[in-house]
Amino acid sequence: MAEESAEEKTEAPSEKKRRDAREKGTVAMSTEINSVVVLLTGILMIKLLGSWIYNEIALGATGFFAGIADCSMNHERCIHLTYQALLLMAKASLPIAGAILVAGVAANIAQIGFLFTTKPLMPNFEKINPVSGFGRLFSIRSLFEAVKNIAKLSIIALVAWLTLKAEFGRMLHLADTPVTTIWQFMLAIGFKVMLRIALVLIILAIIDYAYQRFDYEKKLRMSHQELKEERKQLEGDPQIKARIRSLQREMARRRMMERVPKATVVVTNPTYIAIALRYEPARQDAPVVVAKGKRLIAERIRELARENGVPIIEDKPLARAMYDKVTPGMAIPVEFFTAVAEIMAYVYRLRNRSAA
Repeated sequence: MAEESAEEKTEAPSEKKRRDAREKGTVAMSTEINSVVVLLTGILMIKLLGSWIYNEIALGATGFFAGIADCSMNHERCIHLTYQALLLMAKASLPIAGAILVAGVAANIAQIGFLFTTKPLMPNFEKINPVSGFGRLFSIRSLFEAVKNIAKLSIIALVAWLTLKAEFGRMLHLADTPVTTIWQFMLAIGFKVMLRIALVLIILAIIDYAYQRFDYEKKLRMSHQELKEERKQLEGDPQIKARIRSLQREMARRRMMERVPKATVVVTNPTYIAIALRYEPARQDAPVVVAKGKRLIAERIRELARENGVPIIEDKPLARAMYDKVTPGMAIPVEFFTAVAEIMAYVYRLRNRSAA
């Protein structure tokens, strides 16, 4: 059969196909979602902790520069000041960095759930194949990424320009204001620009995520032949399964025949049905079926019974009634107790007569 082309893969992917793709690290994930979540988290943390960070840096810097101006500066003092500076930097940056780290991880988990796999790290020479690389370079996905990045940069630049342009008049009046006022104005403008950029990036992230989902589903599509082959792999070849069932039946029949020589009596139809029963009064409450069969199997049960001296009793009504209601290994139903008890009594009388 000719190999089906990618255009013919119109079937939705199976659960196995999705599971295999996930194990290989192939998932639908938008990096734009991560970027905008990280950006919003950073903006929020700066808004919440900005005053505290400013005060901490101001106080720390004052102490730091005062320590530098100290005339008693020596090696130990220099190490202490360096330690204080590093501690101040960590104190000011770690809350924001920690929040951004948590937000980035949460954004990944929200998109793809918990996933740990090392398969994407395995060497793949196909990725360094010049022909494949050239194809990826001019693929629809590459075109989409290029258009997306150009649009993102253009929109960011436009939003920043429009925001700064609206504030240009206020900037002209900052020439005669204190440095703190200028600094606060710059922070406010920077926050406004970043917030507007983040809002625009949210829209771009939603569009990008929708495309990533679409592209992911398209790559996982399967053809009718692929679905058929996968179903065959999961369910197994019908001929092999039939052969296995045949072997299982043969093994079960062989085990059943091995128990016939230990039977107490064989009830027959007389030629169509044979049921072998075993009864040990000291160990069993009721006779147990050790084997049953029709036609050739019934004939083989009778042969084994004759070869091993097991009595064969003809009882057509009992054999027919009992055949469909018993299986090897089970005790006979209560409804057959009386009829089977009469047969057992007859068998024991025969044994006692032979012993005498």
